[in-house]
Amino acid sequence: MTRIAFIGLGNMGAPMATNLVQAGHEVTVFDLSAEAVATLTQAGAAAADSAAAAARGAEIVITMLPAGHHVRQVYEGDDGLLAHLDSSTLAVDCSTIAPEEARAVAEQARQHSVPFVDAPVSGGVGGAKAGTLTFICGGESEAVERARPVLDDMGKAVFHAGPGGAGQVGKMCNNMLLGVLMIGTSEALNMAEANGLDPAVLSEIMKESSGNNWALQVYNPYPGVMEKAPASNGYQPGFMAELMAKDLGLAMHMAVNSGTATPMGALARSLYTTHAAQGNGKRDFSSILQFLKGGEL
Repeated sequence: MTRIAFIGLGNMGAPMATNLVQAGHEVTVFDLSAEAVATLTQAGAAAADSAAAAARGAEIVITMLPAGHHVRQVYEGDDGLLAHLDSSTLAVDCSTIAPEEARAVAEQARQHSVPFVDAPVSGGVGGAKAGTLTFICGGESEAVERARPVLDDMGKAVFHAGPGGAGQVGKMCNNMLLGVLMIGTSEALNMAEANGLDPAVLSEIMKESSGNNWALQVYNPYPGVMEKAPASNGYQPGFMAELMAKDLGLAMHMAVNSGTATPMGALARSLYTTHAAQGNGKRDFSSILQFLKGGEL
């Protein structure tokens, strides 16, 4: 059993914290939403009235927050977590933020002698609920190995990508490719249907051919093809289109900073940003098929 503080109980954080409770850890939670905290206390967690209070006495602090400025606000400054922690507590941030922001927090943690790991996740809400997330970690090897047993209770794989910020780099590269693949898969299925070929039949053809990819295997974007996929359940997320747009924006920011050519990533960002702006931000990202069909579900 590990004493864990979990801060940030949104769509991802709440099921992640629940899995830690179910694994037998002593979990104290904090979130600005009293309702979210109440749900976790019903699951067996303890509640705190601030992030600092949650972290008091914890062996590991895990944060899962919406954006980089939230992460920096929670960790940095006179009232931030780093001012209250010491080397006996490991800090693990599972948020998806810009690599330079993760590196900045890691540097502040180093100055406070607090071990810190950036560990963004892949797998979406479904993976968070099922405990099958992939953690992509940046930080010192010792800190990552210390975090691994707890991360294993929330996921199926833990990768050490490299030093601080490397977890975020890995996440951005993966999600850029995911966005491109989902759009390409949706284009192919939409074109098949428009030319009289059943998208379900084409899906089987492509799964056994060179067009095979993750979307076809487990997340088909065409309604009715895959029973448990968001597409067959009104595009309930999953992974929201607005979050894909956010991640693609972070990836393009990283590409500009590194002088990397990412024309497909840039186009994917444009399409997802437009799709989200048309009122589809809360739909699953596979609903990009709707955009290609001119708004028709």
